[in-house]
Amino acid sequence: MPTQSAPMSDSMSDDADHLHEECGVLGIWAPGRDVARMAYFGLHALQHRGQESAGIAVGDGSTVLVRKDLGLVSQVFSDSDLSAMPGHVAVGHVRYGTSGAKSWEAAQPHLSAINDVIIALAHNGTLVNSDSLRRELVNLGIPFRSNTDSEVAAKLIGYFTEQTHHLRQGIARTMSMMEGGYAMALVRENALYAFRDPHGIRPLVLGRLADDAGWVVASETCALDILGAQFVREVVPGEIIRISDDGFSSEQGICRDIPANCIFEDVYFARPDSVVFGRSIYSMRYEMGRQLAREAPCDADLVIGVPDSGLPPAEGFAHEMGLPFGEGLIKNRYVARTFIQPTQELRELGVRLKLNALRDNVAGKRLVMIDDSIVRGTTSKQIVRLLKEAGATEVHVRINSPEVSWPCFYGIDTDTQDQLISANKSVEQIRDYIEADSLAFLSVSGLLGSVPMNGYCCACFTGEYPVEIPEGFSKGNFLDGYHPNNLSHASRTSQMRIEDIVREPVTGPRGRGEATSEPIMKEKSE
Repeated sequence: MPTQSAPMSDSMSDDADHLHEECGVLGIWAPGRDVARMAYFGLHALQHRGQESAGIAVGDGSTVLVRKDLGLVSQVFSDSDLSAMPGHVAVGHVRYGTSGAKSWEAAQPHLSAINDVIIALAHNGTLVNSDSLRRELVNLGIPFRSNTDSEVAAKLIGYFTEQTHHLRQGIARTMSMMEGGYAMALVRENALYAFRDPHGIRPLVLGRLADDAGWVVASETCALDILGAQFVREVVPGEIIRISDDGFSSEQGICRDIPANCIFEDVYFARPDSVVFGRSIYSMRYEMGRQLAREAPCDADLVIGVPDSGLPPAEGFAHEMGLPFGEGLIKNRYVARTFIQPTQELRELGVRLKLNALRDNVAGKRLVMIDDSIVRGTTSKQIVRLLKEAGATEVHVRINSPEVSWPCFYGIDTDTQDQLISANKSVEQIRDYIEADSLAFLSVSGLLGSVPMNGYCCACFTGEYPVEIPEGFSKGNFLDGYHPNNLSHASRTSQMRIEDIVREPVTGPRGRGEATSEPIMKEKSE
């Protein structure tokens, strides 16, 4: 892998030095319940997935109402807002944008009209072919209000639904054309739909409310927990779920493809209390720490974690090494994303706005500091300085993921490759830059051995991309000498003209296998 030196700015904010998930999605079908308030609390559980904007859309049997705005969930919705949104079906969304500007129009759910039917769409992920789809839709006379790929999906669903006169067929045809990672929830006035990309890159789970009172779909199981819903299963890649007065039905909208679940969900994005494939995120991160200790042991007095995602692997590292685990960094939990622009002086404070060293615990000690990743390196550098200023005699940094050397195109907000420190510097150069006494990363094999199944996307570590990245979409994102490895080619149907897809079978082949229209599960709602 090429290594070249590139300047890394020290004046970046702490927020700019972390990977960010695009968003969290939620869908609720619960006749007789206050679905707007349920969505509000469900979004609170998913707030960690996006702090830029929040929105809820509710169907009341005759129309769909939406309330969305920039800000946190608690800032966007008032009690009167929720009281003004009665209904029995809802979708909710929290956003950290990777596609499109920061604006009200870019906030979700996206409203769209299909003749006299209103739909609202919530989307987590990124479509790598959205530019070409947008151009075709514009040429067909379809207007846009934002530059997001989520609106492209909503308008494409609307177009195909008008042609086929069935929303589920409109969704299936849209799925046959979209390339990338996506998990989507959609409502009309009387029904909830949920569907997921054929690789399963972006997460989506299904739960059932107590006493058979309804259904919930969400990005993580922690949202099911807050609503008192019982986890049922993962939404199958390529599946379309429909829930309405007619009951629960499911079919394979497009064929499943090579499994490529996002590994960074397990490393960083998901909440520790969420469960993936039968195991808690906490237990997986704990095991990552144990494996990291086996691969990169260290003689030290105390093991600490960078709150919050670094705490479980720090516990695992300490257990494996037989070292004390303790608290060395205190997090200010009242610091959230803000639209108030900081001064340069405040930017240079960096992590001090969010973290402070616990002097009583770290002074005079040799520390092992565990964190989930290093992106630009500026945050790690400031934390190491914090600890040494508080009296730590040594700070050994251990990272419970491999080096992030490649940009992501499927819904994670990574910089262009020239801003990723591991693409520009060797491990020893990074250690010197962050001023650590030693530095080690978990191996790719060690990481994969700590999670419960096979079939993960590790492109940000390896450069092996499960969905082909169009050259126009990725242009300018790679350094000279880096050549991404596309593990598959764009599907046959995604390269067809929109007008030609109308004549395709509803659940036909995409060019990498066959889809089936056989139901996955059918069940009548009580």
